[in-house]
Amino acid sequence: MSTEIKLIPTDNLISIIPLIKLLNPALPETMFKTRLEEMIAQGYQCAGLYIDNKLIGICGLWIMTKLYVGKHIEPDNVFILPEYRRLGLGKRLLEWVYKYGKSQGCIASELNCYVSNETGNAFWEQEGFAKIGYHYQKYLESS
Repeated sequence: MSTEIKLIPTDNLISIIPLIKLLNPALPETMFKTRLEEMIAQGYQCAGLYIDNKLIGICGLWIMTKLYVGKHIEPDNVFILPEYRRLGLGKRLLEWVYKYGKSQGCIASELNCYVSNETGNAFWEQEGFAKIGYHYQKYLESS
């Protein structure tokens, strides 16, 4: 079994949509394509986890600077196909992300995880992330 983790080229990011659809089944696929184009224009990157050249996991990446933390890397929409979970692959993917972040001058990593995602929250805490705040969201009404 050959495992590889690498950045997915921008012109091939459409390949992540089947995994994103599993992560967000209620949203239409056409919306993913439109949003992905906007995200790419805003600097979005994605690491792919491949086994025998099959994409089995993804980790979206944002690199940004904020006043309170400095330059950091933010994993986003981290997903591994269920049949490949609990094999240590998530940990390997994140080790790759941290190494990549450091190579880009990042000094920290920060992320969001839904409160209802108990498994995810346990995973992130096990990875050494600390809960430091709440993530709020408000949709703006169209005028």
